[in-house]
Amino acid sequence: MQFDEVIKGRRSIRGFKPDPVPKAVIREVLELAMRAPSSLNTQPWNFYVIAGPVLDAIRKGNTERNLAGVPDSREFRSHGAYEGVHRERQIEIAKQLFAAMDIAREDKEKRQDWVLRGFRQFDAPVSIVVTYDRSIHGGDIGPFDCGAVTNCLVNAAWSRGLGCVINSQGIMQSPVVREHARIPDDQVIMICIAMGWPDDSFPANAVVSNRKPVDEAAVFIGFEGEMSTAPIRPEGRPDPFDRSRVGPQLQT
Repeated sequence: MQFDEVIKGRRSIRGFKPDPVPKAVIREVLELAMRAPSSLNTQPWNFYVIAGPVLDAIRKGNTERNLAGVPDSREFRSHGAYEGVHRERQIEIAKQLFAAMDIAREDKEKRQDWVLRGFRQFDAPVSIVVTYDRSIHGGDIGPFDCGAVTNCLVNAAWSRGLGCVINSQGIMQSPVVREHARIPDDQVIMICIAMGWPDDSFPANAVVSNRKPVDEAAVFIGFEGEMSTAPIRPEGRPDPFDRSRVGPQLQT
């Protein structure tokens, strides 16, 4: 699978086949993901790859505590409720998912079932809990680096035919995750990733979230009057190895 196909084709998967994922495949995915950049090459991330009865116990404990009203104990900082355009995007994807799953606004039972799926990490056969070293806790770089490796992980998984969803609901009850996964106190629990073979019959798996355009996200400064003279490759992309694109002062 080509890089562009992975990036453009990947989507969040929330319905999985029950088939186990071989440990060797997960190791391949992690090895690729760990090529992610990190600040000063510190590589602060660690992974707890969980399956079987241990994952079932985490699902059970997480769900029971949440339903009992036990306060959220996730270990990353939260900004509170989304507002403005961020809230609009949140509502947009929720509408897409609920439409796909035929969940009506007034259907409390189906809406509750959807929430419980999140608490159970969408019944995926594998959960990867991403942690980082507590010795660097309190700054923003460690979590930023964990975000980089998580992005690489879900894309690497997709390239192997696996689906993932980055899921903070599955770690809402941090003590449950720590107990069953035997995560030591010197690790901060950052996020978890539900992973497995996509179930193509699960309607929400066909949902593709929208992305804002580059012109809305990027500000280009210092490019006034630029005209591209790069030769175009047959597939329509500039050749990244064409030396004529580099200024004379950079050529060797």
